[in-house]
Amino acid sequence: MKIQPTALLLGALLVTSAGCNTFLDQPVLGQYEAGQFFTSDTNAILAVNAAYVPLSFRDASSNALWVLGDVASDDAVKGSNPGDQADFENIDIFNITPINAAVEAQWRRYYDGVFKCNVVLDGLPAGNTSITATVRQQAVGQAQFLRAYYYFQLAAIYGNVPLRLKVETPEELQSPAVPQAQIYAQVEADCQAAMAALPATWTGADVGRATKGAAMALLAKTYLYEQKWALAATTAQAVEASGTYSLLPVFANNFRAATKNNAEAIFSVQHTAGLSPNQGNNLNQWFAPRPQNGYGFFYPTQSLVDNFERTSDGVVDPRLDYTVGRSGQSFFGVPFDPSWSSTGYVSKKHLQPLTEIPTNTKGDGNLNYQAIRYADVLLMDAEASNEAGNSANALKALNQVRKRARESYIYDTTLPNAGTVPTGLLPDVTVTDQAQLRDAIRRERRAELALEFQRFFDITRYGQAYAQQALADRPNFNYARNRFYPIPQSERDTNKGL
Repeated sequence: MKIQPTALLLGALLVTSAGCNTFLDQPVLGQYEAGQFFTSDTNAILAVNAAYVPLSFRDASSNALWVLGDVASDDAVKGSNPGDQADFENIDIFNITPINAAVEAQWRRYYDGVFKCNVVLDGLPAGNTSITATVRQQAVGQAQFLRAYYYFQLAAIYGNVPLRLKVETPEELQSPAVPQAQIYAQVEADCQAAMAALPATWTGADVGRATKGAAMALLAKTYLYEQKWALAATTAQAVEASGTYSLLPVFANNFRAATKNNAEAIFSVQHTAGLSPNQGNNLNQWFAPRPQNGYGFFYPTQSLVDNFERTSDGVVDPRLDYTVGRSGQSFFGVPFDPSWSSTGYVSKKHLQPLTEIPTNTKGDGNLNYQAIRYADVLLMDAEASNEAGNSANALKALNQVRKRARESYIYDTTLPNAGTVPTGLLPDVTVTDQAQLRDAIRRERRAELALEFQRFFDITRYGQAYAQQALADRPNFNYARNRFYPIPQSERDTNKGL
């Protein structure tokens, strides 16, 4: 089988720093048969680097996770001008067909990732002695984790999808969709294998690669989506017990370039500005207001703003102003102008100040995308423990997240009256009734993970009643029809096995 250079070598050379913080400037050497390519540690690492490439937000239109995960939810609207990216608008209003550009783009991107993982796994069997044992083990572990991540996303987005576990011939690609449960079973298996193969941490230029903790956290999330509550809780607790991760004292430091790859980051999609080819975060331009040379997409809703708690004196959860630009507040050092947005709000988590990324390089940011962070694991633990009937453990995990949020007032000197937590702000939750605690955990998850491209998948997995209430202002939303996105027409046209 020939490995096409555009599929492997060129992809490997266009390395995102999700795989490595150092750009690998290597010449393209032509085509290789699989047995001829995987003959050195360098080539094995190049191949696994290529498998990270689809994670990147170098182009926010071709990586439309923000559209499928948040624009479809009650947290954000498309923004920009009417008619600009009309297919993204169609997601917003649930006029979704198999030819929708966002639906097509995400499918292509994640199956490209699956293919690149399968290239690595096919090329590095146990009998390959051309690669040193440690490099082979780590490359295989990374490919297993990344394949699990891509399939987890595909199952969450599309439901039942084809399962491809090797580089397939054109005939083999004519394969039916398998039940979502079978996809999740494969994700579980890949995560467990990756946990055994990967190190707990990386150093130097390798920071950002998948780790044992990342595989364990993804496994916990998979169990959560499957409603395997006891397994989800114990797996999340194993991440906690590892001692590798901790909450940052200041919530906003998860979304600042100077403090990325920190103790809370379990798996981050890395971006580096100033490289050629571009390896920067293009969301910085898509989400920024037009007066700052942004495209003005992705506006937070009033519903999201109202979800953040306030004290009786009107002091708001500090995560609101770390997450959303709004009237009366500073927007990265300049006064916020509500006319920048049709909702009166602008997303902040994926933006950088003009002092870091000026207007002339706006689309080349160096913020990472936080795919999995420790606060998410604590909230997985809280949700799964509550559903399993262990309210005490659920409260313990939940209240760690709330404590960090309110204590930003202690550690962030830029907050008004910093140094003391305002009276009544985000008190510990004490309710033990399962239904009431479930509501509290869901509200906390929405506040903590707002605009991180997960909300729609949370809404739909919570069930029909919750989804219909959350999306009551979207008259076209139908739970049975819109629980999953349609398999793209391009796949329907080429894969006759569907």
